[in-house]
Amino acid sequence: MLLASYLQDTWITPSAPGATAVDVYDAVTGETVCRVSSQGLDLAGAFDHARETGGPALRALTFHQRADLLDALAAAVRARREELYALSIRAGATLGDARYDVDGGIRVLRDYATRARAELPDAPHLVEGPAERLARGDDFLGVHLVTPSPGLMLQVNAFNFPVWAPLEKLAQALLAGMPSVVKPATPTAYLTEHLVRIIADAGVLPPGAVQLVVGSVRPALDLLGEQDVVSFTGSAATAATLRTHPRLVARSVRFNAEADSVNAIVVAPDVTPGSPLFEAFVREVVAEMTVKAGQKCTAIRRVLVPREHERAALDAISSGLAGVTVGHPAAEGVGMGPVVSLAQRDDVRRAVRTITASGRFVYGDPEKARVVDVDPERGAFLDPLLISADPDASAPHEVEPFGPAATVLAYRDTAHAVDLLARGRGSLAASLVGDDLAWTTGVVRRTAPWHGRLHLLDSVTMTQTTGHGSPLPALRHGGPGRAGGGSEMAGIRGVLDLMQRTALQASPRVLDSL
Repeated sequence: MLLASYLQDTWITPSAPGATAVDVYDAVTGETVCRVSSQGLDLAGAFDHARETGGPALRALTFHQRADLLDALAAAVRARREELYALSIRAGATLGDARYDVDGGIRVLRDYATRARAELPDAPHLVEGPAERLARGDDFLGVHLVTPSPGLMLQVNAFNFPVWAPLEKLAQALLAGMPSVVKPATPTAYLTEHLVRIIADAGVLPPGAVQLVVGSVRPALDLLGEQDVVSFTGSAATAATLRTHPRLVARSVRFNAEADSVNAIVVAPDVTPGSPLFEAFVREVVAEMTVKAGQKCTAIRRVLVPREHERAALDAISSGLAGVTVGHPAAEGVGMGPVVSLAQRDDVRRAVRTITASGRFVYGDPEKARVVDVDPERGAFLDPLLISADPDASAPHEVEPFGPAATVLAYRDTAHAVDLLARGRGSLAASLVGDDLAWTTGVVRRTAPWHGRLHLLDSVTMTQTTGHGSPLPALRHGGPGRAGGGSEMAGIRGVLDLMQRTALQASPRVLDSL
């Protein structure tokens, strides 16, 4: 089956994809799910449709009316979410994994709808105040006017969140009055395609507000202009290539990147093995290694522990991993399915081999997964892989195994731990675990510049935490350096970042009219 794209409010299947078509396989069985190609698609027409039809319709609405669209969209997806759960099995997702993706996307839509009504005016634009007096009198004032841009958002999404990612970006773009063209990653494009079918069938969005391109969009980069936005999620290498595309550079196209990073968790010296806080730390690591088979951009890759607690940490994490059954994601009792494809499995194997050049496997065999109810050779299965490595080797801080793998690194003292964190060259998230306030505040001050989010786990928060790897609509999602330097969500700030802020100098009479 050749997957269709949704362009100019019509489902279109390439008539002659030829050699450009890419086969997509079931992560569990290895069977072909679909083929993907954008050969012959009218991308120029799609972009024009977004700018000339979708954009004007959205910009004519107030923020509150756009919030109504988000609520209607959330209701439409929720009504058919079981379809997305079932289809997610083919991507290797357990029911818990699918809920993380699908229900997470629904929650972001609802959160932004609520925030828009509470924090934004019932108007198409925002006047940020209070006004600044610019002269001796009171008749020459200055404010900032925030208006929708007459462009489009090109979403370039990763394979690991085929539902949450497009919905999270749609929430902000729709509120900002900007139509979206969604380009899903090929390995899970069939899931995003079904999501867009649900949206199109519901008819809750204006024509041109959302379109879908399955397959390559590289030719479309030459169609982007000054008012457009590229919202990218994926590898740091691909982000660097796109960021320097001649068209994007020449036209100053806004480029927002959320890239992979070697996120870390650090255990403070005061956390003793066997304590409730130590057990909470172990649960975080095990969950981050196994939820979605470790295929999360925020997943823990480096586990920093005091040297004196290294053995205890390795034993406790290994014990936790031993309690996770790997196998068919629909089977009873299975806690972890395969990674998304055989190619991804091979990428993880290469990465962990590189890291273990300066270390060893403590738990799991990268070449032979222990699975139930499935053929381990046909599917893209891996054991959870726990590694112990030299903390001062370069590979653990530079190589990311994007799968169920993490490396334990024993630090000498706090200064050493801070230095090790910085060797990741910028991360989306890090967790600090400890009750010692002096230690925690000191490490926060020194490491915050390297991280988009810091998750501080202590004896107070450990029973209420939403988890190391969970981005929240209220908080920034993004990170410096290797993590891409971008920013998503952060409440209403994420919406206003997509709009144009213009300084106005005028009389009170003119400003009142706005």
